[in-house]
Amino acid sequence: MKHHFYVTTPIYYVNDEPHIGHAYTTILADVLARYSRMEGVRTFFLTGTDEHGQKVERAARAAGITPQEQADRTVVRFKALWKKLEITNDDFIRTTEERHKQVVRLVLQELYDRGEIYRAEYDGWYCTPCERFFTEKDLVEDLCPECHRPVERITETNYFFRMGRYRDWLVEYIREHPQFIQPDFRRNETLGFLQQELNDLCISRPKRRLGWGIELPFDSDFVTYVWFDALVNYISAIGYGVDEKRFRDWWPAVHLIGKDILTTHTVYWPTMLRALGLPMPRTIFAHGWWLVGRSKMSKSLGNVVNPMDMAEKYGVDAFRYFLMAEMALGQDAEFTEESFVRRYNTDLANDFGNLLRRVVSMIGRYRDGALPGPRNADEAAKLLNDPDVESLRAKLMLAVEGMERGLQEMRLDRGVAGVLSAVRATNRFVEHSRPWDLARSQKHAELDRVLYVAAESLRVTSGLLSPVMPEKMAALRRALGMKAVDPKMQELRSWGVLRAGMEVVDIGPLFPRVVTDDEKADGTASGRSGRSDRGRGKRKNSTSGGTKMENAREDESREEVVTYDDFSRIELRTAKVVEAERIEGTDKLLRLEVLMGEERRQLVAGIAQHYEPDDLIGKTIVVVANLKPAKIRGVESRGMLLAATRGENLRLLTVDGEIASGAQVR
Repeated sequence: MKHHFYVTTPIYYVNDEPHIGHAYTTILADVLARYSRMEGVRTFFLTGTDEHGQKVERAARAAGITPQEQADRTVVRFKALWKKLEITNDDFIRTTEERHKQVVRLVLQELYDRGEIYRAEYDGWYCTPCERFFTEKDLVEDLCPECHRPVERITETNYFFRMGRYRDWLVEYIREHPQFIQPDFRRNETLGFLQQELNDLCISRPKRRLGWGIELPFDSDFVTYVWFDALVNYISAIGYGVDEKRFRDWWPAVHLIGKDILTTHTVYWPTMLRALGLPMPRTIFAHGWWLVGRSKMSKSLGNVVNPMDMAEKYGVDAFRYFLMAEMALGQDAEFTEESFVRRYNTDLANDFGNLLRRVVSMIGRYRDGALPGPRNADEAAKLLNDPDVESLRAKLMLAVEGMERGLQEMRLDRGVAGVLSAVRATNRFVEHSRPWDLARSQKHAELDRVLYVAAESLRVTSGLLSPVMPEKMAALRRALGMKAVDPKMQELRSWGVLRAGMEVVDIGPLFPRVVTDDEKADGTASGRSGRSDRGRGKRKNSTSGGTKMENAREDESREEVVTYDDFSRIELRTAKVVEAERIEGTDKLLRLEVLMGEERRQLVAGIAQHYEPDDLIGKTIVVVANLKPAKIRGVESRGMLLAATRGENLRLLTVDGEIASGAQVR
């Protein structure tokens, strides 16, 4: 077992606002730190901001402020975002803090005194956005090999770190320590880079060209190269050279980075540590990029996703869940709002949220809100002595093992998928057991077993996802009558923890379903037989754009979906179609004119892919008559027709035989 866990993010530039890439790395580090704490491991989680260099200086100049003011203004955006996203970092380091600058100067002087740093004239190509020098052979079509932007020729005197002397050692170390750089293909990228000659690293900039940086302790005419400065944060934050006991207590670390800074972290950083005589990091893990289509998110392309906006719109925990579930660590992943909503509705609203609603609802209805089940271990063993229960318990324990393995292998997406598989297995268990029938038949022992087992499953699965969705899972545990404290992994490996009599509370929909614009444009309220669409509830139309939350309802049995009072508020009437035509500019929508008694109404319905307009003339359909009018693609719709779907098949609800239009449907 690990004695401690020290995890870091890169420190983020303060020349602009945080984006989804920053959010992803930081949430990932937070999730790993939370799991580590659940295992009882001493944990230290570091993040921060990189506040020196040309990009910050130029951003400040453009804003008409000093570089320090630029840093002070921007850093609050990162801190506010981390607070919003429930990040539990133990420290936040700024490279303009004196504690950091002190260690940078100490490291520079130490390496200079050892002969690891020397002064020489440099002639080469410089990329300002990357703040890096490149040789002629490094350039790609005369452009920067990293960002593919123009470079400029510079000849000047600078100070250099003897990085090249460590090339052979670094190659050997990487080959002998396969966990050092992950995933494997990123390790191979670094080894490929090291096949060529490794040049010494320019670690200074003359003040006449760049004044915003940490002054070299041995030459006041120069400031430190921003990447040399920034990398030191991982040891300055834990007291290197200042508090040796604290430093030794935490080092080495697990570094989480984006693949675009692989070379700096897997070549520059290890050679710096080697020159200082320090142990190497445990692991440097490089994740992929978030893409829109096939393009990396970029401010210049205008496709950057603002994490604060997503968290405000859909909820913090849903945003955290999507990022952790969607990206296979190390690979690129595509972000679209459509894919976000699809995963949210499928995993959280339909599967997880509905399981909680149906379990809490049934315990409230059948057992007055008191959890039935065992009062001690012997009763638990007897109650759970059932093949179906044992099969479900085995799936839950597999989910626990899968999450632990996913954490070890840095495949968190697989761990999350395993938990959702267990949630779906629990839904199937409830459907197969049919507790509503057991209640009607007064089979109390069997009913208690089903309700207790479903609640136990929620206890385990909510605990496994607590680091991913801390607020929502704490709410779920409170609903089950548990204290909303962070669970321990050992507790999740056990079965039969809940005890009879715990007060179960209905907290409402944990994950209200998102109704998309396309669904609202369809204009249909569909009765679906497929399990994946459970919890659609009543469709709500809106005259505003975007998406709207609606309550997801449990579906433990058809008669328990809504109360009579709920249903009585819906006015269903027959209507005869007298006109029908396609709406220009869409392949889904039809405009219908219907006769409802003496009243003539216009409806918009998303059935154009299933019916030709002429086929509808004369049909008597069923319409929700008291729905608030809405404009769909600029066309007013005063009501909603009903249809049933299964797979790609859709059929309108009609009446059996002749009946006047406007008749009430009871």
